[in-house]
Amino acid sequence: MAAPPTRKILHIDMDAFFASVEQRDDPALRGKPVAVGSAAARGVVAAASYEARTFGVRSALPSVTAVRRCPDLIFVRPRFDVYKAVSQQIHAIFADYTDLIQPLSLDEAYLDVTEDRRGIGTAWATAKEIRARILAETGLTASAGVSYNKFLAKLASDHRKPNGQFAVTPDMGAAWVEGLPVSRFHGIGPVTAAKMRKLGIETGADLRAKPLVFLQQHFGSSAEWYHQIARGIDERPVNPNRERKSSGSETTFSRDLSEDGDIEAAVLGQADEVWEWVERTGMLARTATVKVKYADFQIVTRSRTHPAPIATRGQLHAACLHLVRSVLPAAKGIRLLGVSISNFDKREEEAGELPLFDGA
Repeated sequence: MAAPPTRKILHIDMDAFFASVEQRDDPALRGKPVAVGSAAARGVVAAASYEARTFGVRSALPSVTAVRRCPDLIFVRPRFDVYKAVSQQIHAIFADYTDLIQPLSLDEAYLDVTEDRRGIGTAWATAKEIRARILAETGLTASAGVSYNKFLAKLASDHRKPNGQFAVTPDMGAAWVEGLPVSRFHGIGPVTAAKMRKLGIETGADLRAKPLVFLQQHFGSSAEWYHQIARGIDERPVNPNRERKSSGSETTFSRDLSEDGDIEAAVLGQADEVWEWVERTGMLARTATVKVKYADFQIVTRSRTHPAPIATRGQLHAACLHLVRSVLPAAKGIRLLGVSISNFDKREEEAGELPLFDGA
């Protein structure tokens, strides 16, 4: 039997998406350091323009730190309804080229363009045409990675940012990975990267040099994945039907909460946001979880799985109150509360959850 064709995978990633939308819609912001988020004492940067990034301002950075790094930083409140509408425009463009689209967030997605639906000729040319259409139809730029698997395509999309693209071909994949720091690898976060450094693993070459048994001893079930990506191997297909595992909402408060009534009211507010998502998607869950972060950053969670799906707002309210009351009265101030649901029982058309932070 003939071997299957080499996959042609694109990773399309919008450039500083939230901040770029704000600069597009308000000419006064163009060319200036912009942060999407709250300037409050406990605010967090959700997205930063490239002008702000030159000062070291990044998503997830505390706002007070961001202002210290960039005194001229301009804060803009997020407009998630606008970001979602633009995301729908972008995904409509993707759909003209393939049905195999796997969204990762509002501003990035994998596309399998192995089947050349529009007869463009190459995946490289397809990525260029998609980026040109995004610019023409939205006024925003996107970067693209082109490769034979998802892992390499995602790495490649970051290689020529902003407003560029890069290809990793089958004959260069393994060698290209060897020269990269492992901290850039998707799926290796700061904690794992630090652990790898202590073990003498700083680059892809270092990771490839470690035998699988060594990786299993130190990284358990993740060892096989690390062993594969160090060789540029990733067999995961682009999955347009990837099932959602959970959905949630959380808030960091401008002041610590300590009164039972305030804490319960805040949890109900988070539950209401989650329930709005349920109403949009029709997805019902059996498990409710409440997350509590105290003023000293200690985190506790309380979960309960119900025998039947949580089918009404009132049931979700009751479930969340039951969970949060297990930590009341609060022994110390609470700076963050979150509510999430999981263990879905029903799945209809998915209406993606808004991410907390914007990507590159």
